[in-house]
Amino acid sequence: MARRQLVTVIDKLIAYDLLKTISAVLFVIVTILISKKFINILGQAVKGQISSQTVLSIVSLKMVSVAVSFLPVAVFVAVIMVLGRMYRDQEMSALASAGMGIGVLFHAVLLCVVPLSIASCWWVTISAPKAELKIQQLIQEDSKSADLRGISAGRFSEYSQGDVVFYVQGIDDHGQLQNVFVHTMEHGASGVISADKGEIRDLPGGRYIVLMNGERIQGVPGELNFVNEYFSEYALRLEERGAAIKEDRWSVPTSRLWQSDDLHDIAELQRRLAIPLSILVLSALAIPLAQVSPRGGVYGNMLIAFGIYFCYANLQKVGQSWVANGDVPVWFGYFWIYALMLLIIGVLVAKSYGGRWLFMRVTGRWGP
Repeated sequence: MARRQLVTVIDKLIAYDLLKTISAVLFVIVTILISKKFINILGQAVKGQISSQTVLSIVSLKMVSVAVSFLPVAVFVAVIMVLGRMYRDQEMSALASAGMGIGVLFHAVLLCVVPLSIASCWWVTISAPKAELKIQQLIQEDSKSADLRGISAGRFSEYSQGDVVFYVQGIDDHGQLQNVFVHTMEHGASGVISADKGEIRDLPGGRYIVLMNGERIQGVPGELNFVNEYFSEYALRLEERGAAIKEDRWSVPTSRLWQSDDLHDIAELQRRLAIPLSILVLSALAIPLAQVSPRGGVYGNMLIAFGIYFCYANLQKVGQSWVANGDVPVWFGYFWIYALMLLIIGVLVAKSYGGRWLFMRVTGRWGP
């Protein structure tokens, strides 16, 4: 008996269509989610919390973590679409007449998704946390210089969360500010400063805007005890933010999560490992779900598929909260969900091809 080739023409055909469809579905999902995130980031840039040069870097890095999180659903939808089209075009009938059954479909799909699952394991455990940490570092670096961002001639600019308002009439070629107006608020007292010139200096106590040849008026609005003084040089210290990076669990290295005994860290580790496992389970689930009649259309079972995925995703979140709260043993984790999904896959395969056929296929007993 001739041995079956590891990769056949049918395997290549299905894998090629799957890769194209997965790329297209993932691109659409990531574009929609990143567009929403991009609007929020632009809002931060308008407020001066981050610089415009950092926006594209943050969006690009965010795509790394977002894409891997939605890779399982992209694989799930792609398998249903590709195999559903083959059922509609009666290509499956041609394969069945040639003696190729559901094992051929599982073999072809797994040849494509197993490498994706392995790649996603590296992606979600190493690359995505590094991207999240880099995003936080960029935001933190921008927050340090947020008080100096946006100074331009002929425009009012707010700094130190609105406590300092600058107006600069001009900026010369050496970066020196000309005809500077400053309004400050400190402990309820309002101050107005006008100066002929100004410049930014890094002094031992922090970063200052040093104003030269000007006048300063300060007092509490509604009272008469205002202070009026002239100066040849006056240094205004800008608010300096802390350098500590607020690290969330998405950016914690996987090696640290692996060594941690904290239940929230364990839940986060299980969330990351769930992504490559979900790719395998959902792709296997999609194979029997994709079976439709030739007149049923490509999307005949798509609604049922989305319902199953919705329940699956929510059960994952429930399992994560159980582990984090200590309601279930750590070993239980997400694994009960995969056991349930494997049971559903077996039921769907038995329903599609018949329980007796499945029994004979497994045991090899084809006789009466």
